[in-house]
Amino acid sequence: MPQAKLLTDLQRWRDTGAIRPEQYDVLSALVRKERFSLFVELHTLVYLGVVSIIAGVGWTIRVHFQGLGDTAILFALTGALAGCLYYCFSRGRDYSNDRVEAPGFAFDYVLYLGCLVLGLELGYLEFRFQLLQGNWDNYLLLSACVCFVLAYRFDNRFVLSLALSTLAGWFGLRLSHFPELGGASLRTSALIYGSLVAAAGAGLFRAGVKKHFLDTYLHVAANVLFVALVSALFERRSDDLYLMGLLGLAGLAVVAGIRFRRFAYVVYGIVYGYVGISVRFLREVSSDTSILAYIAVSSTVVIVSLVVLARRFGRDE
Repeated sequence: MPQAKLLTDLQRWRDTGAIRPEQYDVLSALVRKERFSLFVELHTLVYLGVVSIIAGVGWTIRVHFQGLGDTAILFALTGALAGCLYYCFSRGRDYSNDRVEAPGFAFDYVLYLGCLVLGLELGYLEFRFQLLQGNWDNYLLLSACVCFVLAYRFDNRFVLSLALSTLAGWFGLRLSHFPELGGASLRTSALIYGSLVAAAGAGLFRAGVKKHFLDTYLHVAANVLFVALVSALFERRSDDLYLMGLLGLAGLAVVAGIRFRRFAYVVYGIVYGYVGISVRFLREVSSDTSILAYIAVSSTVVIVSLVVLARRFGRDE
């Protein structure tokens, strides 16, 4: 098909609303054989490459540590960590409470790789030498603290996410050490952790420290809190307070997402709220026909609602 006809068809589809203006821009650029951005694709490939490297190194150490020897493994890991840190500190820009752009394409991933190497080295130390024995989870705390410092120093949300996930591991384990919590469940840990993460993110935002990190804090906190509340509803003797808490949090997420133009939180509120209501409703229904009818109708309503909201968000933004 000639290029001119394709462009004419694309313009007609755009004018009739069949495709959005952004889609028209991308497709017309392809038809004209213009250059287009591979930013997202390249970042995804580099991220997967970093994770694959760490996975490969971890597998090699796990399988061949006796043949390689502790000295060689620790020397190699320490060298890799030192190299990553030297690269970042020698090329990184000065610290600022505001957003700081990375000095190069690979910079964020070198820092991320260094943090993963640190976690791998600490894990190997404990595996081989049991230096902390019963308090081994303090390695998680140390790793989380280092990642937090590096995330703020170099304005890296990858490393911030790693710090928050590592802290979650330490937090859950550490809560279980307190007998007054009665062997606190993972759910209790998750509820406390999620609340503290949300509060910390909001506090740093109000203080003007890396305000653009707030989304990272809230995404982590929202998912942890929602999963914890939904998991409680799967228990036969779950308290109605969990359902009320879930619906309240879902409503807050939807309202805040619409107000602040953050569609992800709208999705969280609708999807998690729907799952919670469905779990409680289906527990009271015994007829297979009623169950299938409910699932078919309710899931369709939820999907259509999300599509309509997504289109509206796309037009407004």
